[in-house]
Amino acid sequence: MAAFQEDPPAVARQRVRRALRQARQATPMSQGDVAKKLSWSLSKVQRIEAGEVGVSVTDLHALLDLYDITDESLRTQLSADARTSRRQRWVTPSEHRTFLTPALRQLLQFESEASVVRAYQLFVVPGILQTPAAASVMLDAADMSDGQRRVRYDVRMQRKQRLLDNRHAYFVVMDEGVIMRPVGPVDVMVSQLDALVEMADLPNIHIRILPFRNFTTHAYLVMPFQVLTLADDPVDLVAYRETYEEDQFITDQDESNKLAALFNQLWEASLPEESTIQRILTEAADLRANARFLASGPHR
Repeated sequence: MAAFQEDPPAVARQRVRRALRQARQATPMSQGDVAKKLSWSLSKVQRIEAGEVGVSVTDLHALLDLYDITDESLRTQLSADARTSRRQRWVTPSEHRTFLTPALRQLLQFESEASVVRAYQLFVVPGILQTPAAASVMLDAADMSDGQRRVRYDVRMQRKQRLLDNRHAYFVVMDEGVIMRPVGPVDVMVSQLDALVEMADLPNIHIRILPFRNFTTHAYLVMPFQVLTLADDPVDLVAYRETYEEDQFITDQDESNKLAALFNQLWEASLPEESTIQRILTEAADLRANARFLASGPHR
């Protein structure tokens, strides 16, 4: 659990990025103007404002002076954030650096500071909601080393525990195929469906199913994604997106806003939460009945 208790460098970097971008936009200066005045490359300014790199305290003070930011408390806070943002290697467990992607490591840090997470899943139950047995089945089926599997399983269970501890609100839309696609033996899938029903009863977890009959092109044009609302700034969004071959963490505000708007469309097109629970219960009952039928002996 140590990874979630340290100051999250990626979140500190986001605060610095946001503050510097807003400070520059309050002036007539473009990014090119800033680069020229400080004798920096344009790409350096762009990468700092995009949150792609941490900014040194010296460079931070140069920017704050240029933007005429004299508030000492703000300068002190941003200086502390700048130092934190450059301590990535010291707060991230070495096995996370070895076995997790950079985007997933960022997700863990931002998730620890999020007030709301909105997720869309097209294929399987989101990892954060998976039972230990279902997570084991899925990870066993993946092409990964024993170390990678162990770390990903542990992280998955840690994220789930944080959610169950009511650390943030979680809204998820799952395609109907998610609850109909068998994962492992019948008992594993039935237990997973039962667990979804139990978790949906918690005040911070909200689950909806997007039924097949409510076809929406958006649902099949995008891969699974998450949009996170940060606790310290409700209008500042970041996002995480997965594809088959790679994952990506997104700090660009426009792109994050687009995914948030897409999630809202999918949420509205989905079954209400009570109907979703009934649909999951029905699927679990059907699986149980089919298992009993098959166990009762040969059938013609």
